[in-house]
This record gives sequence, C-alpha cells and structure tokens, in this order.
Amino acid sequence: MIENIRFEIATLNDIEGVLALQELYLVSNLSEEEKVGGFVTTPFTIAQLTEVIECQNLFVAKDKTKIIAYIFTGSWDFFNQWPIFNHMISLLPELHFLDHKFNTDSSFQYGPVCIHKEYRGNGLISPFFEFMRVNMKSKYPLSLTFINKTNIPSRKAHIEKLKWEIIADFQFNSNDYLILAYDMNKSV
Repeated sequence: MIENIRFEIATLNDIEGVLALQELYLVSNLSEEEKVGGFVTTPFTIAQLTEVIECQNLFVAKDKTKIIAYIFTGSWDFFNQWPIFNHMISLLPELHFLDHKFNTDSSFQYGPVCIHKEYRGNGLISPFFEFMRVNMKSKYPLSLTFINKTNIPSRKAHIEKLKWEIIADFQFNSNDYLILAYDMNKSV
C-alpha cells in the first residue's frame, strides 16, 4: 500500500487537505471508542498552517492527490502560542538527552502527527519520519515531542518503531504526558 505514497514538503495548496485530515482525528471530534485508535489535540487555523508552510516545516504524505498523513514541526517561537507548548518551553532547561541540554535554539517541536486510519499499520510512519528528519536535521540537531499517555498508538509508533527515547513526563490540564527526544542525526 505505501509504495504509491509520495512524501512532500507541504505547500499552500495542501491546506485544505491538511484541515480535512485534522478534522477527522481531532480529539474533540471523537468518541471515547474512536480515541482508542489515536488522535491529535492541537487544531491549526489557515493562518497557522500558512506560517508553518512558509517555513517549510509541514510535511505531507499523499496517495495520488489525497493527503493521508501529516507531520508538523516547528520552532518553539511558533508553538509558544499554545499554553501546553509554553509549559514545555519552561521545562527545557531541566531536560537532558545523551550529552545534550535543550534550549529553544538547539531543538524543535515535532508533532502533531496524523495518519489516516486506512494507512496505519502498513509501515508508513518510518519512511515518512525519515523524510521529515532529512529535511529538518540541518535546522536543528534535536527534536522533542510529547504524547498523551492515553494515546497508545502514538506511544507505540514513536517508542517502538521510531526509537524515540522517553526523557521525562509532566501533567498539564489534568492530562499526563510523556516527553520524548530524538537525535536528528540518527536515521530510522
């Protein structure tokens, strides 16, 4: 199934497809049963999508012309408009990974990541992540992300398949999260 998938750096023409995919898996749009399959928690507006696209920090996977997955990345300056990311920024000085200390210049926020359920479990995440990694490693040596502890599919994909390392955890708005780190010089 993934042999026909193309990975691209998103353009402004991709906004409609990204919003449609986001709408399908936004946590606030899902029932408790649907959340078990995975979800995204951060909704993006057209203006925010435009900004991240102009920085070449949004990656899409397409089956023909249909967007079937996306990976958001970005600077902490971009993500600080959401309270949870401000909280993450406040934690950076306390975080350690390998021989690295984190700051807003040496690392970037990876995620959210969303894959249409029809394409999950088919080996898409590894080559898609690798495409993003190759495009981002010249900008930042380190990546951080957080995953809601209840989001089992995301935890499995990032820890077991992509080999992200759990380096801490935190609570925010009555939710428990894991903080994961990745060395951008390490291929999948």
